[in-house]
Amino acid sequence: MKLTVICCVLMLALISVFTPTAVSAPATAGQIARGKYLVENVARCGDCHSQLDEKGEPVPGKELRGATLTFKPITPIPIWADKAPNIAGLRGWEEEDAVKFLVTGLAYNDLPARPPMPQYRMTMEDAQAVVAYLKSLSPRAK
Repeated sequence: MKLTVICCVLMLALISVFTPTAVSAPATAGQIARGKYLVENVARCGDCHSQLDEKGEPVPGKELRGATLTFKPITPIPIWADKAPNIAGLRGWEEEDAVKFLVTGLAYNDLPARPPMPQYRMTMEDAQAVVAYLKSLSPRAK
């Protein structure tokens, strides 16, 4: 009887540890700052997801709000994306799905992104920071 109770307690403890919670902790200022650094300086998301002016500079107020891609592969690729979506605010993405995408390279539907989007393999901590930063942005241009 004691062994059964101990097994049940251990099983419940394991389930609680390995079951994702529906409510995530609010992002900290440090996490958002790290995410901003990763987005702007490492992953360089704005290179594709921001509209550029005639000089090739991001249009102020339109950063990460989606853009038509100005480059194409030399050999046509049928699944090549011509536009990069608005990622400011991550509208339409659940936080868990966005983190999974950045950690595994697979979207909510278990498919990879269309090229030229890289299949990132970020650490969980980095992916959470990137998602926290993108979620902190207004999805609308200023």
